[in-house]
Amino acid sequence: MTRRCEITGKGPLVGNKVSHANNKTKRRWLPNLQEVSFFSAGLKRNVTVTSSTHGIRTVEHKGGIDNFLLDTAPTKLPVHLRKIRKQLVSKTGEKAPAPKAPRRVVKAKVKKTA
Repeated sequence: MTRRCEITGKGPLVGNKVSHANNKTKRRWLPNLQEVSFFSAGLKRNVTVTSSTHGIRTVEHKGGIDNFLLDTAPTKLPVHLRKIRKQLVSKTGEKAPAPKAPRRVVKAKVKKTA
């Protein structure tokens, strides 16, 4: 099992532990990963995910695992969640909303006074 969040993609970071004598040794910072099961209303079953605590908050902010999977592009999901998203789309018949076009900023013309 890799130490990587399936929601956000967070993984271990590497760096140096620096002693008082300025000796440097390699160390790793591991993400706070949890094995979480979210209930999918569309599939009527639990979906188990290895996620960081930040990823859990992201799913809850989106309104549950169904909304998160439908709002996220399949290319940004790991293979495990792509299969679940595909099952969800085929079962509920819902697709993610079309991406919004970027807003154009129109600058106001300023008249120069002599």
